[in-house]
Amino acid sequence: MYFFLLAQFPSTCYTLNMELAFEIDKITESIENAETGETLDTLVLPLTQADLKETTKKNGWLFDWKFEYDQTERQVYKLVAEQEPQTIHGLVSLEKLEDHVYMHLIENAPFNRGKGKKYLGVCGNLTAFGCKMSKDYGFDGVIGFEPKTALIPHYLKNAGRGDDKRAKNGYF
Repeated sequence: MYFFLLAQFPSTCYTLNMELAFEIDKITESIENAETGETLDTLVLPLTQADLKETTKKNGWLFDWKFEYDQTERQVYKLVAEQEPQTIHGLVSLEKLEDHVYMHLIENAPFNRGKGKKYLGVCGNLTAFGCKMSKDYGFDGVIGFEPKTALIPHYLKNAGRGDDKRAKNGYF
């Protein structure tokens, strides 16, 4: 199933070529410390060649970000806190298509996954960035992605859609 997310706020989106398993745990204008509630302002920046040394499977990342980085039609971005720009909190791979932005991959940093995650809002920030990009391209904030089947109910619930009819058609 292929999903489209139509955002009613400025943001940008990119394309995915595999099923994604990400959960938007919280929509924030920053990232939030899961334990203390402290918020950190964030920046979304292009991933650099130097960053690839840090974003490896050996360092706990799940996806091959060098492969994504090497795909010339895609752009890979990192989410960092303004206070600590050297620490990558999450990554997203986006592609401009004919009428929307497709999100190929999105991933929280290893320390931002699971029950012990350090910060909330990482995937929400990166998804919003994709929607803003889509809006900037004139696509009305529409992004597409293919979610893992097990997460479809989560997206339906948290996107404010109780209407399964449109979801079956892949629209939010």
